[in-house]
Amino acid sequence: MEILKILALSYALKFTGTYYSWGGDDPSGFDCSGFVVEILKSIGKIGRGSDYTANGLYNLFPKTDKPDSGVLAFWYNKSKTKIVHVEICLNKHQTIGASGGTSRTVTKEDAIRDNAFIKIRPIRENAVFADPFAL
Repeated sequence: MEILKILALSYALKFTGTYYSWGGDDPSGFDCSGFVVEILKSIGKIGRGSDYTANGLYNLFPKTDKPDSGVLAFWYNKSKTKIVHVEICLNKHQTIGASGGTSRTVTKEDAIRDNAFIKIRPIRENAVFADPFAL
């Protein structure tokens, strides 16, 4: 199982700096769930034809209280009724994910304007976690 985590995180890191694109699911531009789905497909954790939202990914995997390498970090909307964002934990303190964009971020120019791309950041408050490697 550890080799799959290493492969997933190595692949994810290669996309650092890739532009955010709302609804994007390939290297020309990713949104948050498109990025995570691509990484999980690459190691066979979800099927090749799969497509999930952040909320769908949260419902797919067992929950955990602890961030760790390969665990998915999720955030709820302001009313805490739906998961709206997902990133991948690199370790217990950092995530990698497509962030900064909105539904208006659809071109490279939009992403530059919005400072929206795949980036590494400290884990933000109020995250909840699910572990695709627990299965």
